[in-house]
Amino acid sequence: MKVASLYPRWIAPRITEAMADTPVVLLAGPRQAGKTTLARQVAESNLRYLTLDDELTLLSARNDPVGMIRSLDRAVIDEIQRAPGLLLAIKKSVDEDRRPGRFLLTGSANLMTMPTVADSLAWRMQTLSLLPLSQSEIQGQSTNWLDAVFQGRIPVLGSPSRGGDLVERVLRGGYPEAVARPTSRRRVAWARQYIAAILARDVRDVAGIEKLDQLPRFLHALAETAGQMCNYTQLAGKVNMDGKTAAKYMGVLEQMYLLKRVDVWGLNRLKRLVKTPKLQFLDAGLLAAVLDVDADKVQQDRTRFGHVLETFVFAELLKHSTTADGNYRLMYYRDTDKFEVDLVIENAAGQLVGVEVKAAATVRESDFRGLKKLSGMAGELFKFGVLLYDGDETLPLGNGLWAAPLATLWGK
Repeated sequence: MKVASLYPRWIAPRITEAMADTPVVLLAGPRQAGKTTLARQVAESNLRYLTLDDELTLLSARNDPVGMIRSLDRAVIDEIQRAPGLLLAIKKSVDEDRRPGRFLLTGSANLMTMPTVADSLAWRMQTLSLLPLSQSEIQGQSTNWLDAVFQGRIPVLGSPSRGGDLVERVLRGGYPEAVARPTSRRRVAWARQYIAAILARDVRDVAGIEKLDQLPRFLHALAETAGQMCNYTQLAGKVNMDGKTAAKYMGVLEQMYLLKRVDVWGLNRLKRLVKTPKLQFLDAGLLAAVLDVDADKVQQDRTRFGHVLETFVFAELLKHSTTADGNYRLMYYRDTDKFEVDLVIENAAGQLVGVEVKAAATVRESDFRGLKKLSGMAGELFKFGVLLYDGDETLPLGNGLWAAPLATLWGK
């Protein structure tokens, strides 16, 4: 396994483009996704580098944000969420000096959900997302799956991955540190330590939550519902938590890029759709670690792997959406007749691609019932339907429906 920092990051050219015409660029995403490494590479020697993980720098940022920013001409400021007061000082500075590329910020929390932040740098800042490594980056393939399928083409299988190799790939996830570790046992140890650190420090920094003893149990309960519709009030009751606290915790975990609520796709005229969002984690390796799912357990019981695999596919497509030429939104479909499609991808024109995920190598006619229903509901908006499965062949099945290997996600 090569050193994780040497993998190409497809967002890098977007950062360079943004720095050329925008005063402030924010590179946002979870801790340990590679933001610091990438920011240093982009900035090189032209920008001063400061990290708010350094206690003295953090003290200065919190006690005298205006003085700190006044002392800087052009700079990288790492982990900006630890001192959001800096953003108002940056606003004042760039209002006085609108040169592009003055500040490259990184943040491990979604700053746009913080009070006053969204307004403070409106029209002055471009936000780009850096999630953990995609399988395309790991394999060195630059084809964007979303752009390709909306152009009517499924990427050609590059590096085949099925059976045990696919399971290993899914359970590994995409965090560079986890990818670099040589054994599954060491990857799980890293993942558990990572989650503990996020819950112990970053949640307190961002949300001011002091009583954290319920949070690990709540996270585990959320993991049990990954890939499914989630009633958060019922879930809160299972861990002896009130609904208001559960809603707050859920928002914080989303803000920290650990998980995401996925909305239902539907046209206004469709009255028979369910309204409940689904829950997805943003990294299959972290989800597997929380659920204590490993390769041996998958071999004994394949059913638990299905939800982890769906999380893996969701995360891969979300990563592709951050570097795609098109603008895409990821949703799902389910109606009251229990027809369901795991992922519905909508482009800016409202056209749809439906994606079903199957952990098995055998494909049956019944596996397409949800995609057929979605096609009928969407009409001319339906562009493509793809069943991703654990196999090698990409084959048409008529009416815009295809079966394709999961490995086309990192194809050519």
